[in-house]
Amino acid sequence: MEEKYQLKEGCLTIQMPKELDHHEAGRLKMEADFLIGAYHVRRLVFDFRETEFMDSSGIGVIIGRCKSMGFSGGEVAAANMNERVKKIFMVSGLQKLIRIDTV
Repeated sequence: MEEKYQLKEGCLTIQMPKELDHHEAGRLKMEADFLIGAYHVRRLVFDFRETEFMDSSGIGVIIGRCKSMGFSGGEVAAANMNERVKKIFMVSGLQKLIRIDTV
C-alpha cells in the first residue's frame, strides 16, 4: 500500500502502510520530512487504521518524527490503532512520547 497524506490547517495526517518495515521506513521518513518542512506542519497524526505489522525501523521513523516535531514546537499523535499496534507502542515505550487519540 502506498502511504496517503492529508494536510489540513497545519495538521498532517499520514495513513500508515499495512506493513511498516525497513522497506517502507526509508521512503516514509523522506516523504514525511519533506511535507513537514515544506508546509510548516504543527501537528502530525500517524493513522494506523490499516497497519498490521511494524518492526524496529518503523518505530525509528516515528521516534525521529517526534524529535523533529518537538524541535519546532509541534505535536505528534497516533490514531486508529489495533491491538497489535497498541502492544508495540506499549512494549517500545512509544505511548510515553506520543499522544494516542481515541476515536
